[in-house]
Amino acid sequence: MENERPDLLTIGQLAHRTGLSVRTLRFWSDQGAVPPVARSAAGYRLYDTGSVARVELVRTLRELDLALEDVCRVLGGRTTVAEIAAAHVTALDARIRSLKVSRAVLSTVAKRGSTTEETALMNRLARLSATERERIVEEFKEEVFGALDVDPHLRERLRAFRVDLPDDPTPGQADAWIELAELVADPGFRVRLRTWMELNTPAPGQGPPPGASVWWARQTVRRVAQAQQRGITPEGPDAAGVLDDLLGDADRAGVLRSLEAGIAAEAERYRGLVARVRGQAASPDATGQLKWLARALRAAAQEPPAAASGPRPV
Repeated sequence: MENERPDLLTIGQLAHRTGLSVRTLRFWSDQGAVPPVARSAAGYRLYDTGSVARVELVRTLRELDLALEDVCRVLGGRTTVAEIAAAHVTALDARIRSLKVSRAVLSTVAKRGSTTEETALMNRLARLSATERERIVEEFKEEVFGALDVDPHLRERLRAFRVDLPDDPTPGQADAWIELAELVADPGFRVRLRTWMELNTPAPGQGPPPGASVWWARQTVRRVAQAQQRGITPEGPDAAGVLDDLLGDADRAGVLRSLEAGIAAEAERYRGLVARVRGQAASPDATGQLKWLARALRAAAQEPPAAASGPRPV
């Protein structure tokens, strides 16, 4: 076909000028995004230099993932690029969050070798709304902390306790939320954690129970870690000196009860998960050091009292 208007471009020439295929340009033209400015005597579409600029604009908007319908609305003056962009940002944010959740579920499945049923449960937990997540945490708090006999100021702190995913969670936060949601929904965990809290929470007007200082003092963990590094075993003779330095004249039976309850409740795992969901730096898991201390206390409790010193009878 010979161009009867040398100042205009055929669709083939427009394709050559823009680097797009004739098929794409024809589709855009049919949808009204790049309409022809004229027709040849034979009815073929013709375009001008303004059409070249319009093609570039359409290509830019399409590369930004705007639907062709939205592109036509922008070009037709029925909306603005800014308005369309704002709507797409909202949609992309939702999509990104959904992708992060999917990644978290698949990552956890891969690490655990989960069954189909476990995968379905994790997916449901990960996709809960903010309101649903809050309800799970509030039910957990009420069951674990609600019946504790504590001072009013401590009760307010417990009530104010919050843990939830931010609007833009990292993959690590999403992973931690899945694990935490499974944990706090477990009735057995709730019972074990409540038992541990009862052993470690001071009653109104009283000092901290014997085991509380062990759990909340990182210095205790560091001292035990140092003993482990020196090769001291919990049942060995040198463990008694470590216990004396750490506990002094504390009620060791009470400390042991607290330690065993916390280890059974996976309190360190729970503490670490809460910190990860919140995006906070958490101290390393100290379960290994606390188990060492519990073993040392059990071994010491089984030892007979030392013989009294003095001259032997003849």
